[in-house]
Amino acid sequence: MAFNLLNAVNNLFDSNLLNKAAAAFGESETDIQKAISGTVPSVLTGLLSKADSADGLQSILNIAKDAGSSGILSNLSGFLGSAGSSFSGLTSMINNLFGDKFGSIANIISGFSGVKQSSATSLLNMVAPAALGVLGKHASENNMSTSGLASFLSSQKDSILSAIPSGLNIAGALGLGSLSGVGSKLSSFFSGAESKVSHAAHEVKEARKPNWLVPAIFAIAAFALLLYIFKGCGGSNEAAVEPKHDSAEMKHEEIKPAASAEPVRESLKVKLPDGTEIDAYKGGIEDMLVAYLNSNDAVSKEKWFDFDDLNFETGSATITQSSMKQVQNIAAILKAFPNVKIKIGGYTDNTGDSVANVKLSQSRADAVFAKLKALGGEKQLDGAEGYGPTHFVASNDTEENKKKNRRISVNVRAK
Repeated sequence: MAFNLLNAVNNLFDSNLLNKAAAAFGESETDIQKAISGTVPSVLTGLLSKADSADGLQSILNIAKDAGSSGILSNLSGFLGSAGSSFSGLTSMINNLFGDKFGSIANIISGFSGVKQSSATSLLNMVAPAALGVLGKHASENNMSTSGLASFLSSQKDSILSAIPSGLNIAGALGLGSLSGVGSKLSSFFSGAESKVSHAAHEVKEARKPNWLVPAIFAIAAFALLLYIFKGCGGSNEAAVEPKHDSAEMKHEEIKPAASAEPVRESLKVKLPDGTEIDAYKGGIEDMLVAYLNSNDAVSKEKWFDFDDLNFETGSATITQSSMKQVQNIAAILKAFPNVKIKIGGYTDNTGDSVANVKLSQSRADAVFAKLKALGGEKQLDGAEGYGPTHFVASNDTEENKKKNRRISVNVRAK
């Protein structure tokens, strides 16, 4: 399975570490999780924004490899509370390292997630070295040169940029006209990377330090690099459309199954018993559900129908306006089949923390339940349940298959 940098960094922040962070910072675990969902792609976007020159790539490669071998990835909890005494110098010098840009980044993460700005600052202190450590470990294991790093980051760009939650203005914090400026610079550089980037790896050797000092020294170096990254992010104002933020979470934002090549879907009118006709697609949930309700097939708890045009706002359980058409169609079907009762199920892929995934799937199932209830289907709804990363309809080996597993489904309990 292809290595995904965003997922690898996110996976470091499991429920255990999130619990510890929440307790250490005096925040709720939910708010900490939301803050992490914005902090990780923001830090990685900062790295991408600097990876548009040979010098920038070489700097990132050197410090990332040092990070990967420092042991910091196994001691992230060292940044929390008194356990992180060896990191105490970071807090006092962080503003000097990043200046106004660091404060802006911490501020937007605070506003986005609801955590205190001091908590957002502390999370940045953790995520930045963690991200560099993951990148460095992967680069070392694959013996990457700067051109190899250029190619790798190019392959990760879309995943990273699409993971930035809506409402998180990281482009403004980085001094960019838009995030598409990052993509444009990367594309331009990577297209000529083989001829422009030196293949000679620059190894940095340091004297042995006591084990507790290694993570602290690396973390300071990591933030120095990120100061360099964020300081150099202000020169691009290339006009282009912002990338769509439609991947989860936790990159889990688009619920409908996705095909590798979008086929042209055949529109049709689905006629209901009460004479109503609804607009749908051949093979879509409306078409399949009505055919089942009109059949003599027995009710089964194993038979589920997946919404195929239902999406949520990034990182939330808010149904997008464009998705309401399909929700309204399901409400119309319930009205036309008054004896039918259904249950709503929510599912995710296996990326990220399973507990958080169950919570997200429950919230989204509840949101669909609430909309159908408001549309008059209350007596026909037999509950909503979030199953999280279970009952997969595809393997979780590609983004395409993961999208298929991130879904909301309907099970008929009576007809």
